[in-house]
Amino acid sequence: MRIVVAGGRTQADFLISTLAKKKHKLVVINDDPQYCDYLATTHKIPIINGDPSKFFVLNEAGIEGFDVLVALTYRDADNLAICQYAKRCFGVKKVICTVGNPKNADLFKELGVNTVISATHMVAQYIAQATTIENLIKTMSLEDDKVVISEVLVEADYDCVNKTLIDITLPANTIIGCIIRKSSDMIVPTGTTEIRAGDKLLIISSPENQERAVNVITKK
Repeated sequence: MRIVVAGGRTQADFLISTLAKKKHKLVVINDDPQYCDYLATTHKIPIINGDPSKFFVLNEAGIEGFDVLVALTYRDADNLAICQYAKRCFGVKKVICTVGNPKNADLFKELGVNTVISATHMVAQYIAQATTIENLIKTMSLEDDKVVISEVLVEADYDCVNKTLIDITLPANTIIGCIIRKSSDMIVPTGTTEIRAGDKLLIISSPENQERAVNVITKK
């Protein structure tokens, strides 16, 4: 996928490292020249030095039609501006941002941000789990955001490994619709289907239960 990482410090560093390993095409924008030098040296990729909340900076970055943008600045208003520019002006398909004030989360969603993470309570937890960011990115919304499909890669140390679906308590309005397994391609699971390390699960849920469903599967 083509992904923009806008702003941030430690969060951006970790996220860039995770996404680069998975061979995603990255555009990284940061307004701190010294941190840009650090990121360029550490990750061996070009870094754009500029304020990502400015239209002309995003325009010069060439993000037209990208799959995902993640806004990680420390200013909620800037993150909202970045996401709105990306979606409305550059056709970025999915925008994700952090907020320092949890009260802004619902408002930002109403204003078109696909996924809002409250930095106050959740950023450390999300960034510490590379798979969580990946899961947020690999999410598709259907029927005007009434249904979401999340793709989760099962790691060997997840609690769900070697358990059957009937033994896993998922939140309401949530099902595992499909399992993609290397050995047998695609499986439509039943209650007796066992989850194995390396499985890719397609979780169908309501938007409000998406996070809880992903957390159930990725719990260690």
